[in-house]
Amino acid sequence: MAGVFDRIVKQQDMDETSEEGPPNQFQEQAPQVQENEALDAAGEEINTEATARTDVKLREVAQELLRMGLLEETQRPHLYRAALVAMARLNATLEPLDLIARADEVRGLVFLAVRPGDTDEPQDDWSHPLVRKQRLNLEQTLLVAILRQYFIAHEQDAGTGAGDAMVAVDELIPQMQVYLGESGSEARERTRALQLLDQLKGHGLVSAPDSHERVAIRPMIAHLANPENLTALLYELKARVAAESSDHGENAP
Repeated sequence: MAGVFDRIVKQQDMDETSEEGPPNQFQEQAPQVQENEALDAAGEEINTEATARTDVKLREVAQELLRMGLLEETQRPHLYRAALVAMARLNATLEPLDLIARADEVRGLVFLAVRPGDTDEPQDDWSHPLVRKQRLNLEQTLLVAILRQYFIAHEQDAGTGAGDAMVAVDELIPQMQVYLGESGSEARERTRALQLLDQLKGHGLVSAPDSHERVAIRPMIAHLANPENLTALLYELKARVAAESSDHGENAP
């Protein structure tokens, strides 16, 4: 027979079991609820990121501008029109990069330029407008000045924005000789001219030579550099060549 102590212990066990009661179903559901809430929050975050992304067409425009530096209506008409329509949003996208898109609708051109800084430091007139650290060397700048003269003359005859400004490589060689002097080798002069044209093609200023060795002058050349500075450069180089020729004449026996 169970003693008094055993009965007391048994009664205490029964009381504790009664106080605990059946398992709380809300406590069992709590982990599942928390998991569902976490999934919902993650889904909302993904949707927010997708909504915050820049429009696909605007991204294509910005990426092409950063890749090439310009958009021509004749070459990329859809992106060119998209850039014009969304110019304000495009420039908001480019602002953190200190770049700004500018439009020349007369010539069918959208191009990148360095956004004016907050400082009063003067801009380097010889720096390339598309890339802050990329500069044209003396021979490239000279060829730009010569090509620009051809381009402006073509627009004066055919009207601003008129395309098909063409020039033959053979026309450029004697022009460059006026300012750089002659090397004494026609083959070397032609090679130099073709190399410089190929370099300027990378800046979107000319096309590749066609079967007749003519290049098309692209409208971007109208915005590349200050025309007054280019003209001053031509005068300076011409004066330098004239002075060197005079020195050679005086030193000749």
